[in-house]
Amino acid sequence: MQAAAVMEETNNATTIEQQPIALINGQEQVSNEQQPSSPTSVATPTSTTSGGTGNATPAFSYDDLFPALPANTSAPSQSGASSSTLARVTSSQKTQVLHVPCEERKSTESEKFGEGESKRICQQITKETGAQIEIVSGKNQSLTFLIKGKQSELLDARRKILMGFSTQASRQVTVPREHYRVILGKGGQRLRELERVTSTRINIPSQGDESEFITIAGTKEGIAQAEQEIRQLSAEQYKKSSDRTTVPKIYHPFIVGPYSENLNKLQEETGAKINVPPQQVQKDEIIISGEKDAVAAAKAKVEAIFKEMEKKCSTVSVEVAKPQHRYVIGPKGSTIAEILQLTGVSVEMPPNDSTCETITLRGPQVALGNALTVVYQKANSVKSVEINAPHWIHKYVIGRKGANMKQLEEDCPNVNVNCLEDKIKLEGDPENVDRAVSYLTEIISNYEENFTFEVMTVNPSYYKHIIGKAGANVNRLKDELKVNINIEEREGQNNIRIEGPKEGVRQAQLELQEKIDKLENEKSKDVIIDRRLHRSIIGAKGEKIREVKDRYRQVTITIPTPQENTDIVKLRGPKEDVDKCHKDLLKLVKEIQESSHIIEVPIFKQFHKFVIGKGGANIKKIRDETQTKIDLPAEGDTNEVIVITGKKENVLEAKERIQKIQNELSDIVTEEVQIPPKYYNSIIGTGGKLISSIMEECGGVSIKFPNSDSKSDKVTIRGPKDDVEKAKGQLLELANERQLASFTAEVRAKQQHHKFLIGKNGASIRKIRDATGARIIFPSNEDTDKEVITIIGKEDSVKKAREQLEAIIKECDEVTEGEVEVDPKHHKHFVAKRGFILHRISEECGGVMISFPRAGTNSDKVTIKGAKDCIEAARQRIEEIVADLEAQTTIEVVIPQRQHRTIMGARGFKVQQVTSEFDVQIKFPDRDATEPVEGLTNGGGSGENGGDEGQEGGEQEAETVEPVRQCDVIRITGRIEKCEAAKQALLDLIPIEEELTVPFDLHRTIIGPRGANVRQFMSKHDVHVELPPSELKSDVIKVSGTPARVAEAREALEKMIEDYEADRADRELRSFVLQVDVDTEYHSKLIGRHGAVINKLRADHDVNISLPKRDDPNQRIISITGYQAKTEAARDAILEIVGDLQTLHREVIEIDTRIHSHIIGHRGRTIRKVIEDYKVDIKFPSSDEAQSNPNAVTIIGKEEDVENAKEVLLSMAEDYERDYLENLPPSPQPQTVGAFLSGSGSGSGAGGASENGFVIKDAPWEKQKQAKNLTAPNTQSQEDFPHFAAGGAPVATTPITSVWGPKN
Repeated sequence: MQAAAVMEETNNATTIEQQPIALINGQEQVSNEQQPSSPTSVATPTSTTSGGTGNATPAFSYDDLFPALPANTSAPSQSGASSSTLARVTSSQKTQVLHVPCEERKSTESEKFGEGESKRICQQITKETGAQIEIVSGKNQSLTFLIKGKQSELLDARRKILMGFSTQASRQVTVPREHYRVILGKGGQRLRELERVTSTRINIPSQGDESEFITIAGTKEGIAQAEQEIRQLSAEQYKKSSDRTTVPKIYHPFIVGPYSENLNKLQEETGAKINVPPQQVQKDEIIISGEKDAVAAAKAKVEAIFKEMEKKCSTVSVEVAKPQHRYVIGPKGSTIAEILQLTGVSVEMPPNDSTCETITLRGPQVALGNALTVVYQKANSVKSVEINAPHWIHKYVIGRKGANMKQLEEDCPNVNVNCLEDKIKLEGDPENVDRAVSYLTEIISNYEENFTFEVMTVNPSYYKHIIGKAGANVNRLKDELKVNINIEEREGQNNIRIEGPKEGVRQAQLELQEKIDKLENEKSKDVIIDRRLHRSIIGAKGEKIREVKDRYRQVTITIPTPQENTDIVKLRGPKEDVDKCHKDLLKLVKEIQESSHIIEVPIFKQFHKFVIGKGGANIKKIRDETQTKIDLPAEGDTNEVIVITGKKENVLEAKERIQKIQNELSDIVTEEVQIPPKYYNSIIGTGGKLISSIMEECGGVSIKFPNSDSKSDKVTIRGPKDDVEKAKGQLLELANERQLASFTAEVRAKQQHHKFLIGKNGASIRKIRDATGARIIFPSNEDTDKEVITIIGKEDSVKKAREQLEAIIKECDEVTEGEVEVDPKHHKHFVAKRGFILHRISEECGGVMISFPRAGTNSDKVTIKGAKDCIEAARQRIEEIVADLEAQTTIEVVIPQRQHRTIMGARGFKVQQVTSEFDVQIKFPDRDATEPVEGLTNGGGSGENGGDEGQEGGEQEAETVEPVRQCDVIRITGRIEKCEAAKQALLDLIPIEEELTVPFDLHRTIIGPRGANVRQFMSKHDVHVELPPSELKSDVIKVSGTPARVAEAREALEKMIEDYEADRADRELRSFVLQVDVDTEYHSKLIGRHGAVINKLRADHDVNISLPKRDDPNQRIISITGYQAKTEAARDAILEIVGDLQTLHREVIEIDTRIHSHIIGHRGRTIRKVIEDYKVDIKFPSSDEAQSNPNAVTIIGKEEDVENAKEVLLSMAEDYERDYLENLPPSPQPQTVGAFLSGSGSGSGAGGASENGFVIKDAPWEKQKQAKNLTAPNTQSQEDFPHFAAGGAPVATTPITSVWGPKN
C-alpha cells in the first residue's frame, strides 16, 4: 500500500458530515474521496509490494489506467426489435349522449325551468365532476346532453344530470342484513361504484335500523339495473359458507407443511379457503370458508392430518445458545421450513423476548435423530465476532473505493462485515471469520499507532477565511502535511476535524489555531450607503476607493455589485483600522452627496445656442464660476431639458443665469385655453403623438393638461408669444372638430332583425358606414335594451345613416311567407348534419326561416319566412339543390384496399379536399369485406362508362392483374361529370415509387442532424424518401408518393445536387495552401496582443492563417489557406509586417535578475506602461535563455525610443538595487514577462518535479512510435471507434486494421 495518501475535498469547502458506514457481504459503497492509506504495508493473502528509487518517475500500465469496456452481449436483432415496437396510445377522453324525453323531465314550466336555469345546473355539474356538458332542447321539450370527459367523470356527470333533470322514481328491495357489507364493499367503494354506473341513489339502513329494505331512487332504467346487481350480489352470498375447527397450535406446522405446500394442496383439492393463524399468533382455531361441500371436505382432511400426527408424534428438547437461534430459524423462517421438508419434524422455538434457550423438536420418533443433527449443524454454521475499532478508523479499514473490503471478500468469502458505532461486527463461516479478524485487526492497529485526529471548535463566521479562496488555505495544508480537514456542523456544534499522521495533525492544528486567533482580533462592520452613490465612491477606474484602501491596507472593503441590489458596504480588519476607515468613508459619502444635487431646467431649443455661446464661451464660464456640471441635449435630440449637477447653492445660481439668458432674448408668455375634458384623450392622441407634433410644430412650446382629478377645463400653453398664439389656434380647431364629430342619434329595431341589418359577414352595415362615414353601434349582451341602435358622427352623416337604416328596418317589418315543393325523399339531405345545409341557405339569403314537415308526414311543402327578395333567393337555392340531387349518379372506382389509407391522408384530409372541390360524396368500403367482385379490375370502375375505365385499367396493369374484392371498390355519388373528375382525382392520389440517382456524399446533408432535414423534406413535398444503408455507399434513393408530389421532390433533389456540385467546386478553390517562411522571432508580433494582428489579417483577406505547432519539425513555416489570390495578398501583408519589424533597432542591457519582478510590476502593469509610453518591445529572458545570461533584457523599437526606454529601465533598476536588493532572497527561478503579459504560464516552467512527467507504459502511441508508423488513427475503424449498443450503425463485415494495436 502507498504511505499516507491524502483525502480530497471539494473546492467550495462545503460541510462534510460523517455518516455511519454499513457493509454487506464484504462490500460497501464509499464516497470517491481520496483516503489516506495505511502508514505501513499490511500483508494480505494475495497482496504484493514493489519498491523503487524515491526520485524515479512511476510508470503505469496503459491497461490498468484505461481498462477495456465490457463486451456487449445483447443481440442486435433483439434491441432492434424492441426499439421498433411502438406502444398503442389511446385517448382517455370519452363522449356520451344522454336523452331525457319530455315525459320524464322534472318540470316543463318555462318560467321556472328556462334555458338559463338549465345552463346554470350544467355549469354546476361541470364544476363538481370536471366533465364538459352541452345541452340541446328539442321542439317536443325533450333534452339531449353531450357529455365529454374521462370514464369516471362521465358516470358522475350522467348520474347528476338524471337527478337534476329527470323525474326520480324509487323502489325498495329486501336483502338480508348480513349481506349489507358485501353490497357496501371496502370503505363503501362498491356501493359508490354501483351508484355511478346505474345513475341512482341507494340508501342502505344503518346498523341501528332493524329494516331489511334497501331503497333505490333514480330513473326506471337505473333502478332496474341497480336492483339486478344487488340481488345478484345477495344470491352469491347465499351459496357461501364458513366453519371452524380447533387444532392444537403444535400441530399447525404439519397442516401447513414446508413452505405452505400441504396447505396449498388442500385448498386446490377442495376449493375452500383455509386460514391457519400465523406462528406468532397463539390461537388453535382454524377457519375454513367457501362452498358448503368444499368446506366440509377441507375440514375432514384437516382433522384427519391432526389425528394422524397426534398418534405418531414424539418430542425431544435441545439446548442451543440464544444468539444461535436465528441461524436455526433462518430468514423469514426458511431454515425451519427446510428442516420440516427434509426430516418431517417441526422445530418449536422459544419467544424472542424470552431468555429460554430450549428448542423443542416434534415429529415421528424415527426422524427426530436426523432432525437433531440438522439443528446442530444450522446453529453452528455461522460464527459472530466483534472487533473494537474507533469510528473514525472505519473508512480507512474499508479502504479507498472499498479496496480492503474487496480484498477481504476474495480471501474470506461469505463473511458479512457490519460497522457499528465503535466496533466492527463479522459474521460467517467460522474459519473465514477467524482469518478476517486477523486481517482487520492488523489494519486497525497500524492506523491507531500512526494516525490520530483532533477536533477544534471554531466560530462558523471564520470558515470562509480558514478555507480560503477556492479552498486555497485548506488545500495547501492537505498537500503539505498529508492530512484530511473536514468542517462539521451538526447538533449545534461547529467543529473542524483534522485526521492524518500524528505530526501532520499537530502542525495543521497549530497553523489553524494561529489563523483563528488572528481572526478573533479582527472586526467586521457594515456601513449603509445609498447604492446610487457606490459608483461615485469607487471613482473613475477605481481611483477614489483605491486611495482609501492604500491608507488602510489591512482592511478589506467589499462594495456590492449592481446585481446584488443592497446598500450595505462591508469592512473587515483590525478593530482600530476598521473604525478609522468607517469615518473616512462617511466623510467621503457626505462630500459626494453635497456635490450631487441635480436639477432640470427646460429651455427652448432655439435658445440653446445662446446658452452655449461662441465656441462654448458662455457655458464654460457658467460651469467654472458656479463649479457645476451642465449637460445639454445632443444636437439632433428633441429634448429641451438642460441638466445641472453640483452643490445645491451652486446649481440654483447656474439655473438662474441660464434662465436669464433665455428671458433676455425672448418674450415668454403663458396662456390658458378652455377645452372640455372629454376631448382631452382625442387631442393628446395615442401615446401623446398628436400633442407632441403640435408642440414641435409650434416652436417647442409647453402644453400642460390638468389632472383627471382636478376637473378643470383649462389647458396651459407656455412659450414665445407667436408660438403660443399658433398652438392656441390649433388646439381650438381640434376641439371644434371633436365637438362636431360627436353628434348622436338612436334607431329602434327588433332584435331578430339585427342580423338582416348587419348582413353576411357585416357586409350591409359596412356599406352604410362607408357611404355616410357614421359609426353604427348595435347593443351588446350586457345592454338591457336590446332594440336600440346608436349612430355617432357628424350631424349630416348621422342623418343619412339613420335614413338608410330606417328604410331597411321597414322592409324587414314587412316579412312574408312562401312555399316550395321538395320531394320527401330529399328532405333528409337538407336536415342532415344538424341542419347544416339549411343554416347555410339561411345565412346566404338574409336570415330567412325554413321549415320542413315533420318526419313521418308525407307532405312535400317547405315553408320559408322572411323578406320577399330573401324568400325568392332561398326558393331558388333549394330548387338548385333538388335539381342536383335528381341528377346524381353513383360510379365505382377500384383501388387496392392497402392504398386506401394513403388516398385518405391524415384524418381524411385528402379525400375531404376531393369531396369539397367536386361537390361529391365518396364512400370507402369495409376493410373486412373480402368477397371477390366480377367484371372489375384494379384502377377501373363501373357506372355509365365504367366498362371503358375497366379496360383502360386492365391495359395499364396487364403485367400484374390482381383479383378485385369488395374492400377495393370505392363509390362516388354526385353529378356524372363531377363524379368522373373526382374519380380521376382519386386515381391521381395512388402513390408511385421512383428511383433517383443522388451522389452518396450528399446523403448525409439530405438526412440532416438526427434526420431533421429529411423529415422536413418529406413533410414539405408530401413524399416518402428511402435512403440506402451507409455501408452500401449506393447513389440510388427511392421516392414514393403521388405522381405530382414525386415530380416536385425530383426537382428539389436535382436543385440540391446542383448546389452541392457548385459548393464542392468552391471548396476546392478555397483549399489553396500557401506557405511562408518567417523567422520564429516575429511570430508573436504577427499574432499581436490577444491575437489582434493575425485576426485582422484573416478578416481583411478572408483566409485562414495557421502558425506552426510545438511538435512541427519546421517552426518557421506559416500556412495560409484560402482562394489563391487572397492567400497571395495575405502573404504580401505578412512579409510587409516582417520587413517593418526587421528595420527596428535592438539593444541588450544588463539588469540584475532578482529585481526583474519589480520592473515587471503587479500583473505586468509597470513594464506595460513603459512599453506603451515609448512604443518599444521589451523581452526578459525565458527559462532556457536564463541559463546562459539571466540578467539580459532586450529592447526592440526605433533607435530613439529604445534609448529613452533604456534610460528609464536602468533608472528603475538603479532605484530598486539601492532600496530593495539587499533585502531580497536569492531567486531560484528567474521570472519572465510572458507570465504577466500573456495570462498563461510558460510551457517549460510548468513541470519542475520530473523531466519525463507522467509516464504510461505500453500505450498505443508508444507502439506506433516503435513501429515507426506515424499515420493518424482511422476514425472509420469500428474497433477503435465503436458505436454504442443502441441505435448505432451495423459493424462493418470487413475488419479495418486498428492503429491502436491488437485489441486487449
